[in-house]
Amino acid sequence: MPERIKPSQTDESFRQELLSVLPHLRAFARGLCGRADFADDLVQETAVKAWTARERYQAGTNMRAWTFAILRNHYLSELRRNKRQTDLDEGAAERMLVMDADQEAPLHLGDMEQALHQLAAERREAVLLIGASGFSYEEAAEIAGCPVGTMKSRVARARADLARILDGEPQALSARTG
Repeated sequence: MPERIKPSQTDESFRQELLSVLPHLRAFARGLCGRADFADDLVQETAVKAWTARERYQAGTNMRAWTFAILRNHYLSELRRNKRQTDLDEGAAERMLVMDADQEAPLHLGDMEQALHQLAAERREAVLLIGASGFSYEEAAEIAGCPVGTMKSRVARARADLARILDGEPQALSARTG
């Protein structure tokens, strides 16, 4: 029987820390792409990439921020790759997610998810990083690779857009980002 290799203490610590962020990664991935199967694939690929690059991770730093950046970069790479494989118009796809206005119905989690996916991608990402994942503006800006002021602006605009969508106001969202 072959001898089993014992992981080093560093590898075991890294593994435990990585396992602890997986639910947060899945929630972020689900918010970005809106599909459970694609979100699971994103998280799996992120975990593999993080494990492969574990020597570059500095113990004691923010594992969540590090892995969220990996996930985000992989997601954007997948979007670029898929864009080359299909003629899908992202603007048209976003406009197809129109929610019927019904002031009498209570707000459901599904309504919020639908509303999130009507936002421009950068605004959706910003509100997910700040509001749902609990990152500071500075951490979220670092993950997204933008200035802190831009992140604050994206969150403010996303919140205003969400309020309009959830109040059933006509959609006046532009395809521009920011």
